[in-house]
Amino acid sequence: MSAPEALVSPLLLGCDFSSRPTRRKPIVLALGRLQRQQVQVLRFEYLNTLEEFADWLALPGHWLGAFDFPFGLPRELVETLDWPTSWAACMAHYAGLSRASIREHFAAFCNARPKGAKFAHRATDLPARSSPSMKWVNPPVAYMLHAGVPLLIQAGVHLPGLHPGDPARVALEGYPGLLAREVLGARSYKSDQRDQQTPQRLIARKDLVTALEQGRHRLGLRLRLSPAMHDGLVDDAKGDSLDAVLCLVQAAWASQQGEPRYGLPDQFDPLEGWIVTA
Repeated sequence: MSAPEALVSPLLLGCDFSSRPTRRKPIVLALGRLQRQQVQVLRFEYLNTLEEFADWLALPGHWLGAFDFPFGLPRELVETLDWPTSWAACMAHYAGLSRASIREHFAAFCNARPKGAKFAHRATDLPARSSPSMKWVNPPVAYMLHAGVPLLIQAGVHLPGLHPGDPARVALEGYPGLLAREVLGARSYKSDQRDQQTPQRLIARKDLVTALEQGRHRLGLRLRLSPAMHDGLVDDAKGDSLDAVLCLVQAAWASQQGEPRYGLPDQFDPLEGWIVTA
């Protein structure tokens, strides 16, 4: 991070996360600034390993970010498994488990429950319409939590309402699907599968990017993009860079709400966490 960015308050970021990043499927950071009601996208950064992500988080700087992975587990799940019910202790316990052990615990929990109610949900999942954070497939958000949250803690960043840290580096849980649905409804705009990267999804991405540029959504912020960035977001059939930008807009809204809650509700479960803008 350059010195000027460290001095101006604050740099904003949206993170599209992968629990197993590669060169083909990196972690994507969209970096920007809020100027009045406009979110200017400055650049994208692509991190090919979790180690690179950890190094980026640990850099000194002044930023506020929305990260596309869950920051907590459902209280019902934690209490049923008899895991610690304070957030820090629960996350430390969770980080110490292997993915195979997580899958076994969560599958046993689901198998003991009736059809149609297999998963436990956080309170934020209903308004956000997000996948339960214990889900280990399609998408494997349980593994994303397992990979991402320990790195936030390790880097000493501040997680409002959950875990105190460096107030100059603030991390919030984002969810790009929440903002995308406000514009597109049920229309899909991305796929990792090449045979599902259809003209219909291309049109949906065009519509979504245009709506973001015009501020036609509940958050009311307008996206400022260079022509090359606009075309890049539309052409990204996997939607990773677009998801990072959606999180960036959520981070910009949170920065407008300011300290100490950044738009999070006055009351939410300090074990489960909350998705910003939900």
